[in-house]
Amino acid sequence: MSVEHIDMHVPSFGHGLAEALLVEWVAEVGDHVERGDVVAVMETDKASTEVLAERGGRVAARSASAGTILKSGDVLYQLAAE
Repeated sequence: MSVEHIDMHVPSFGHGLAEALLVEWVAEVGDHVERGDVVAVMETDKASTEVLAERGGRVAARSASAGTILKSGDVLYQLAAE
């Protein structure tokens, strides 16, 4: 069975906010997530936001550490989907 690795991106925060601070990882590398599960917490100038899994799979890799400022559209993590 082939495993596909899919890049999952930092979401758009709207209101002209182009970047956010990665505050916390909720899902660890190797964890299985379902669509809608909280993967990470990010914070903009205005609010903290939970980043939700867009689809189910296993977290294969992270692209940033907590404390990193990321822009909307940056790769946040890789998801392994069968």
